[in-house]
Amino acid sequence: MYTAKGKLDQDALIKQYLPVVRRHALSMQVKLPASIELDDLIQAGVIGLIEAMGRFDTGVGASFETFASQRIRGSMIDELRTRDWMPRSVRRKAREMAATVRSLEQTLGRPPSEAEIADSLDMDISEYRQLLNDTNSGQLLPLDDLISKGREPEFDDEGAEADGPYDSLLDNQQRGNLINAIENLPDREKLLMTLYYQEEMNLKEIGVIMGVTESRVCQLHSQAISRLRGKLQQ
Repeated sequence: MYTAKGKLDQDALIKQYLPVVRRHALSMQVKLPASIELDDLIQAGVIGLIEAMGRFDTGVGASFETFASQRIRGSMIDELRTRDWMPRSVRRKAREMAATVRSLEQTLGRPPSEAEIADSLDMDISEYRQLLNDTNSGQLLPLDDLISKGREPEFDDEGAEADGPYDSLLDNQQRGNLINAIENLPDREKLLMTLYYQEEMNLKEIGVIMGVTESRVCQLHSQAISRLRGKLQQ
């Protein structure tokens, strides 16, 4: 849709692509805690849509919807990052936890239990589970973004992915490593990851299926992410 001067008609495009923004928001919201409002994601998505209008070049060959979808999703992820208030001390402990899990797996030849991880960190179970809760508060992004430490894919001016750290994750070998790491998670954590990322269930629904509280689902999710990070850093 263009104006008489051959420019994109912003108002008409926003109206036309609002369903696209809403679709992206719904797809993302189902994987996030209940505290994340759909309207907030939609608002961020509209900002991304407007940015796409300003940067889209009709001469590059890519469709506007493809280009805009990337910007919409990126804007929503930026919104989620602004809500990540994880203190530096918690981030440090999260890295320490991942390193501990990796070391224990190498020593034991199997995934360590919660008690073993807590003991190695010189914590009791309640302290360890509180750390899991604390670290999970910053884990609001899709799985690929989590494993790549929250880095959003970079795009060039044509809307194609540019070379960057994210590309290594999407490489076939790395993706194969990720799939293998998930397969080797303890059964409960593997089930959780399947329900969360593949079946797109929310934390409350997963809790009902697993017979645990939503808070416990968050803890198990955080622990699974720690195991995956440890595996992929080997």
